[in-house]
Amino acid sequence: MWIGYNRPMRAEPALARVSTPSASEILTVSALVRSVRDLLEHRYPLLWVAGEISNFTTAKSGHAYFVLKDEHAQVRCVMFRHRHRGLEWLPHDGMQVEAQVLATLYEPRGDFQLNVETMRRAGRGALFEAFLRLRERLEKEGLFEVEKKRRLPPFPRTIGVVTSREAAALRDVLTTLKRRDPSVAVILFPARVQGEGAAEEIAAALSTAGRRGECDVVLLVRGGGSIEDMWAFNEEIVARAVRACSIPVVTGIGHETDFTIADFAADRRAPTPTAAAEVVSPERAQLLHVISRLAARIGLRARHELEGRMLHVDHLARRLVHPGARLQAQSELLGQLRARLGQALARAVAERQWRIAVLLQRSRARLPNLDELSARWVQAISRVRAAARARVARAAADCARAAASLAHLNPDAVLERGYSIVHKLDGGIVRDSAALAVGESVALRFAKGHARARIAAKD
Repeated sequence: MWIGYNRPMRAEPALARVSTPSASEILTVSALVRSVRDLLEHRYPLLWVAGEISNFTTAKSGHAYFVLKDEHAQVRCVMFRHRHRGLEWLPHDGMQVEAQVLATLYEPRGDFQLNVETMRRAGRGALFEAFLRLRERLEKEGLFEVEKKRRLPPFPRTIGVVTSREAAALRDVLTTLKRRDPSVAVILFPARVQGEGAAEEIAAALSTAGRRGECDVVLLVRGGGSIEDMWAFNEEIVARAVRACSIPVVTGIGHETDFTIADFAADRRAPTPTAAAEVVSPERAQLLHVISRLAARIGLRARHELEGRMLHVDHLARRLVHPGARLQAQSELLGQLRARLGQALARAVAERQWRIAVLLQRSRARLPNLDELSARWVQAISRVRAAARARVARAAADCARAAASLAHLNPDAVLERGYSIVHKLDGGIVRDSAALAVGESVALRFAKGHARARIAAKD
């Protein structure tokens, strides 16, 4: 953001020197503070600052507020909750630390402060950096994945312990195991827990425990100390030996605030050696109490099951019937079914007959009256016959009149009166004497009979 300002000008009257800035040259306080904050954060990105903690307080929100100072200056610091909870140790006043910070301004008050991203105790920076680099590399490799963690046996019979013979942690573990469950066997796999070569001995002891396979779970324990004292547990060879061990590994190294690479690689991490022994060993008294409760529940369940089976047997006994009685009952049932079948058949037949009667009645209602049609048919036949007889009589009368009218034209009637008909031999009737020749033979037809004649002469 551009911030405008007025250049120095030559001396002028007071009224002339006063200039009125434009609206774009006037900034609000929040805009000015925000601009300075942006410039500050851009100029000073994340950096490490060393100093002494003072006035350290933790708010209810979980944020930590303190002052980081040296002999010449001091600055307010804030470490937000998610960053504060990620610390593996507890800061306090007077502690010399090295903090990775972001220089910024707190806008509501315009105060300069440092936002702390992470923090380490001063004097062990190189070891701590090596610890962080190894943890990050192994984490990216997947060595610490939760899916790879193995489940601990609920009731181990033999527990292996990897630690030094002279370690106080061994006495704490043995005392705790004896108090909680004296029946558990313990096998010690001795190894130095600090100094040069300790990491190799720890890895070898873990390998031996896994190879022998005598234990159900292995405890890797050590008492508290400085980061240099516990550095053997931050070696890569130990982390890989923990993961390569065929038996689940539980670590109890240092105090609750101490974390090592071996803790991240282990199947379970306990804050102390005593807590590690408590994690893998169930308390005998508690086990006996649980066993008694389970025995009581099993007894109650068995009694309920037995009573249920007895009731079931009684029910089956009541259902058990003699074969003869069962056959008699089945015979009676068969008779009842036969009677029900006959009744059902009779009802079905009666229903069908009723339906047929209804259909016949409907059919008759829809058919014509046959008696009426028959009477009308007889009357029609009688009328037709009478009409036919009358017509025949009229025809006979007509025929008689026609016969009477034609009777005088009948040749036979003329022949009866003494006439005859002359025919030539070829059948033609002779109507003119000119058609005949003298000596020609002709046929004569009389009313009764025929005769032949020869023409002797013609006139």
